[in-house]
Amino acid sequence: MDSRFTELLRPFLKNAGPDGVEITPDTDLRRLGVDSMQAIELLFSVEDTFGISLPDEELNDTTFATAGSLWRVIAAQLPDGPAGQVGA
Repeated sequence: MDSRFTELLRPFLKNAGPDGVEITPDTDLRRLGVDSMQAIELLFSVEDTFGISLPDEELNDTTFATAGSLWRVIAAQLPDGPAGQVGA
């Protein structure tokens, strides 16, 4: 995961508390407040920030379950391809 991605996520994590949380690939986005409406807003932010379009078949609960699952879908659409550092 890259720093643009983790910073993009922070405003959507309304249940992260005042000090925030460390965002790791295992960060549970639903538990931290990303509901279906926020997932749509997050999708638009991701597409604008990275200049990509996520495939319709990837727009599901599994993709938006964790930071890592969302990053994997994003990384697969980047010009550099799926080698987009899922763990770091």
